[in-house]
Amino acid sequence: MHNGRMWHNLDDSLSALGESPFWHPQERSLYWLDIAGCALLRTRGDIADAIVERWALPSEPGCVAPARRGGLVIALRDGIYRAREWGGALVRMADFDYDTRTMRFNDGKCDPRGRFWAGTLNEAKDGPTARLYCLDARDGIAPRVTEMAGDATTANGLAFSPDERTVYWSDTAAHVVRAWDWDAETNAMRNPRVFHQFAAKPAGWTPDDGASYAGRPDGATVDTNGHYWVAMYEGAQLLRFTPEGEWVESLPLPVQCPTMPCLGGDDLRTLFVTSARRGRPDAELAVRPASGSVLWTRVATPGLPVHFFED
Repeated sequence: MHNGRMWHNLDDSLSALGESPFWHPQERSLYWLDIAGCALLRTRGDIADAIVERWALPSEPGCVAPARRGGLVIALRDGIYRAREWGGALVRMADFDYDTRTMRFNDGKCDPRGRFWAGTLNEAKDGPTARLYCLDARDGIAPRVTEMAGDATTANGLAFSPDERTVYWSDTAAHVVRAWDWDAETNAMRNPRVFHQFAAKPAGWTPDDGASYAGRPDGATVDTNGHYWVAMYEGAQLLRFTPEGEWVESLPLPVQCPTMPCLGGDDLRTLFVTSARRGRPDAELAVRPASGSVLWTRVATPGLPVHFFED
């Protein structure tokens, strides 16, 4: 129970930096990543008493999505790879021109048309050099990569509206979520705008200061009403916004650093949230021992089924 809402802790789900959760409807499994732990995880069996399986990866995975023809597409530090089965060979799908010593892939997912989008992260945090890419391998074509957006430091918060007319993308470091008008058929983005600008982290802030800092926008999802749910890193909460950008709900969490929500379960009304514990103070972890776990609760409005990669 946390502030009136019952949050459950998924057993054996502890990660250094949990991210990129999605619900696989055919397998009835939750998948997610441990970026810092270089692993992909998934559940087996009912969530209440699920067994968690881990697949060790060769470098940090930023995001992952299921593929329609089986297996997965995974963005690792140095590129986007295809795995035909769990634990199978990783086949590089595309080359990218960035310095993998200071840049890696981060948040991403598939769009409703089966293209895989993934953004990068500038680990040096010395400028807005992160980019958002889209990989299209539909209809048996050789994978084509298009740069969709840039001017960010930490790519995050990617989501697509239910009507396929809006793309959301955040820059965590800048505390901003942006939106674009989107033509899903032609994959054209236009009319960039600020969806929501959050206040910067106050100088000298610590978690003990409480509500003086809402956190910064991390991963996100949308529900069937088109509402945008965003994890607020260091803010110990999820926030929900209408498609017009109006804040309508805050869901307090028993972890300081939630990283990404997704809606799953058979009725898509189970809200899952990944979280982080890497680099957090011992005193914080003592008070918030669930940090790094996957949390879940039940909500009224369902989410959208995960979009599969088409190739």
